Order: sequence, then C-alpha cells, then structure tokens
Amino acid sequence: MSTVLVIGLGDMGERVAAGLAANGHVGRLVVASRSETTVRQAAAVIASAADCLVEPAPVDATRLDDVAALLDRLRPDLIVQCASLRSPWALADRADPAAKAVEAAGLALRLPYQIPVVRTVMRAVRETGLDAPVANLSLPDVTGPLLEREGLAPTLGLGNAGMILRRVRAALRAADPDGEPPLVRVVAHHSQLSPVMLAAEPAPADRCRVHLGEDGRRDDAAAYRAPAIDPGPRWNFLTAAATLPVLEALLPESAAESTVLRWSVPAPGGLPGGYPVRIAGGAVELDLPPGESLEDAVAFNERMARGDGVERIDPDGTVHFTDAAREAVAGLAPDLAEPLPLGDMDARAALLDEVLGV
Repeated sequence: MSTVLVIGLGDMGERVAAGLAANGHVGRLVVASRSETTVRQAAAVIASAADCLVEPAPVDATRLDDVAALLDRLRPDLIVQCASLRSPWALADRADPAAKAVEAAGLALRLPYQIPVVRTVMRAVRETGLDAPVANLSLPDVTGPLLEREGLAPTLGLGNAGMILRRVRAALRAADPDGEPPLVRVVAHHSQLSPVMLAAEPAPADRCRVHLGEDGRRDDAAAYRAPAIDPGPRWNFLTAAATLPVLEALLPESAAESTVLRWSVPAPGGLPGGYPVRIAGGAVELDLPPGESLEDAVAFNERMARGDGVERIDPDGTVHFTDAAREAVAGLAPDLAEPLPLGDMDARAALLDEVLGV
C-alpha cells in the first residue's frame, strides 16, 4: 500500500491528511510540519480516527537539505504540498488600512508567502531524483506557471477549478434530482472562484467556461446557480471534496485498478489557471472538450489572472503586477507591487511582514 507525504498542517492540510488516511489505499501517511507539537498532535488524532499508519515528521519545509533528506528517507508514492508561509485567509478578519490595501491588490501580491515552500519541495524532488507526483495546494494557478519557468512545476494543483466543478454538479443535481449528472469540464482561474462561491454571476466575458457532456455543450451560468456560501474557512470543506478524488487517482493503487478520473484541476504541468484533465495509470492528460483549443484556454486563463493581480510572468519567472494592484498599494508601500523576480521572494515577504505588522 502507498506511502503519502502531506506537507503543511493548517486547516486544509489536516483535512486532506484525514481524508487520505480514511481512503483505504494509503498504508503509510506521513504528516510534516515545522511545529513539532502540531505535527505530533495531528498524527495522533488522524491515526486514532482511521485504520492507517500515521507518522509525524517535524521539518522546516523552507530548508532544502531538510526536505531532501526527508524525501530520500521516505521515497513517498505521492507528495501533497499544503504549506505556505502565511495562510491566504490571514487577512480575512482584519479591517485596518494596510490589510485592506494588500487584499485589494489581489492574492498574487502575497506570492512571497505562497511560493517558497512549494519551490523548495520541487527543488528537493529534483535533487533526490524522486519519481512521484506532487500535488500543490498553495495558489497553484499562479505558483504552477511561475515554477514552470524553472522546470519545477508540480504535477498539478488542487482546489479552485475542481471546486467550481463541484459547484456545477451541485446545481445540476438540484435542477434534476433523479437524473444522471453529465460530464462536467471547467476552464477557469482561481480569480473566478469567489463569484462562483457567492453565486454572483459576472458579465459573460468574465464567467468560467463550463462544458457539459462529451460534446462540451456550454453552460457557463451553471457555475453560479448553487446557493451562495459566505467567505471563510467553511470553503475548505469544498476544497477538500474537490481535492481528495484527485489524490486518490494519483495513487499507484488507482493505476493498478485501472481507475480513470475525469476532473478539472489547476495548473496541470504548470499551465496558468485550471483545465479539464483525465487521470489514469498515474498519468495526467488534458481533457479539453471539442472546440476548446489549448492556446485559447491558456489565453483565457492568463487574462483571468489579472483578477489576482498578475499582468504577466516573464520567461525568467519575474512577475509583473496589474495597474490595479499597483494602485491599491500606491499609498501604502509602492515597492510591494514592483516587478517580482523569483530571487527576491524572501525580501518581498519581509516587506509584506513589515507593512502588515506581522
């Protein structure tokens, strides 16, 4: 049975770890976190709640040598990366001007909090020669294409497009409780998730692309028909529900059983935004509907990335922020929205900490 490593034990990391432990195919689950107390407590709770061997692994996942040593020791069949320096929800309860300005600029402004751990994990995977899929939960729609510039893209991302798929399926079930829901394929970016969760349908050009059935019949409005869910940690229930089928499909046992999952995920192979995929035999392939070209889907997602504050990403990985992002922090700390090279992440994170007083 498989060995799975989950890195990061915030709310989502614990939900994902608990779901994997209950899966029935995972024989050994290793949970890793910087806090020794957190990791040992989480391991004890999850092991007590499921028939699965659960081991704690205290590790600072920003330290390349430490992560590489852990991977070398475990040789996991699957790595699930859930860690960030600070949660995307960290500013949710703050109403001070600094927090409001940073939030208004878009989540990409906080890339220095989201990318260091996943970048370190991917560097460790390359250094150890580990041939195992890596699924990333840390702003994958943006961190995936950014890491792709270095040849370090995770296998795929988690959440976001899959959450939108779940919302569409819920709306279809409510409309026809006795019917069999059709295949749902979604092309959408993280920046489009909030309107979907809030059932706030935008102008047609800004809607997610929703394709139904094998023929890919368009019903973009279906993404906005499920009942609204207020922003907050409750969204994590849906994130986990969108994530666990993907992780299960990546396990060697799914390959042995010839299981095929048709789903939608962020950043497969480092693409920007989310796309339909087919996961079979441990391989991830795009599953675009008829009439949807990859070039057009990528262009759509790159345009939607502006909603997170990303104007473009250069070939060397430098992130350029939108005019709106720059304007949001112009009166606070204009340097926050200057072009951001990969090598400046630590310094920019320190500046964010200073501006936000954390």
